Amino acid sequence: MSLIGKEILPFKAQAYDAGSGEFIEVTEQSMKGQWSVVCFYPADFTFVCPTELEDLQNEYNTLKGLGVEVFSVSTDTHFTHKAWHDHSETINKIKYVMIGDPSQQISRNFDVLIEEEGLADRGTFIIDPDGVVQALEINAGGIGRDASILVNKIKAAQYVRNNPGEVCPAKWQEGSSTLKPSLDLVGKI
Repeated sequence: MSLIGKEILPFKAQAYDAGSGEFIEVTEQSMKGQWSVVCFYPADFTFVCPTELEDLQNEYNTLKGLGVEVFSVSTDTHFTHKAWHDHSETINKIKYVMIGDPSQQISRNFDVLIEEEGLADRGTFIIDPDGVVQALEINAGGIGRDASILVNKIKAAQYVRNNPGEVCPAKWQEGSSTLKPSLDLVGKI
């Protein structure tokens, strides 16, 4: 069952706010009122995960400029996130919130939990200001994600939200043409 168009489910978790260096509580309400990206990954102190989280950090200022807050999530604890942040040169660059999900509730809510391993799949979710999932991507464990593609998806999601009746075609870039679905367009693309 797809989560597209569905509101995120309630949760409460402890997180490490890497920007402030503080532990904080995060709920589904923390992801409402602005655009949010939730980036699930299998585990701290691993191999592909730090490359993805660093890539996400490299796009963080661009995302913030688009009004987007970023939350990373693994089934590790917020304490483990802080230890990883303190001891990894790559992860030390991160300034966004790192949510601990040792209860696996959030991973289950987003349908990315690998039950037999107790780890999350590589899932990325774009959530609108109403807390509704607008886009998602789930990759196998060995396939890393590209945050620059995420930026383009967010721009398209924001454009569609702000321009009812228009849609963004494949490879749409900000400022390029959109489509207005109508009977006149059927069979002409």
